[in-house]
Amino acid sequence: MARPETNRSGEIEVFVRVVEAGSFSAAARALRMTPSAVSKLIARLEARLGARLVSRSTRRLQLTPEGIAFHDSGVRILADMAAAEREAAAGAAPRGLLRVNSYVPFGQHRLIPLLPRFLERYPEISVDLVLTDHVIDLMEERADVAIRAGPLGESRLVARKLGQSRTVVVAAPSYLDAHGTPRTPVDLDRHNRMGFRFARHIDGWPFVDRADRSIVVPTTGSALVSDGEAMRLMALSGAGIARLARWHVAADIAAGRLVPLLEDFNPGDEELTHAVYVGQGKHLPARVRAFLDFLVETVRL
Repeated sequence: MARPETNRSGEIEVFVRVVEAGSFSAAARALRMTPSAVSKLIARLEARLGARLVSRSTRRLQLTPEGIAFHDSGVRILADMAAAEREAAAGAAPRGLLRVNSYVPFGQHRLIPLLPRFLERYPEISVDLVLTDHVIDLMEERADVAIRAGPLGESRLVARKLGQSRTVVVAAPSYLDAHGTPRTPVDLDRHNRMGFRFARHIDGWPFVDRADRSIVVPTTGSALVSDGEAMRLMALSGAGIARLARWHVAADIAAGRLVPLLEDFNPGDEELTHAVYVGQGKHLPARVRAFLDFLVETVRL
């Protein structure tokens, strides 16, 4: 006889109820099960996962670090399942709270101007938006979608590419008037090269020399900033030289507020922007699928 598949959603629901109730017996009463049945189910779950979720060395219920992480994930999974059922019952109409995390420049200059169109198109969706250039854990922050710049690291997240843009080194005319204009990458040694407070995938600014050989100039200067928009504002104020995605400063360049530098030495590298999320497309809540499709349709970098 074929072995029946494990009822994983049922296990998650029981485990979450145990945590919320604070004991096996209280959860058993709420679920109309016996305490021994609940205890055996949690034991089977731990055996299948190969991890201890609940410490049994004390009288009171105490979760292990693995148990805390599994509980947080379980709450999210159950919420997504409930949302999926509601959406299916309503003809899969996108609805509910959409939690979005975005790096700051994209959020301010691209996403926020587009959100009114999205919310008008999907009036039953509400958006919780957080802007930060720090990479977050989607599960820990309970975010549906995160929009990230740069190369993606190894992860279990699914990514959809939204666009790409060349990078450019820029400075304000006021800075160049006061400190001179660098003509080669070597000249940058005499200039204030602003950097970010967080780690980047390249430790410095890449250039090519006249022999087309790659060189990297360290970003040593008197200013460190937390995000790309702060970097742009610092450059506009004349604080130093910055390196940013061209889409981010295109309007400033066109208006003469920032001046591109060392374009003959620009290696032509591009900064990619992706929307990342947990889960495969066919299992996504309708609100998440609608938002991803909207971004692909409307974002221009």
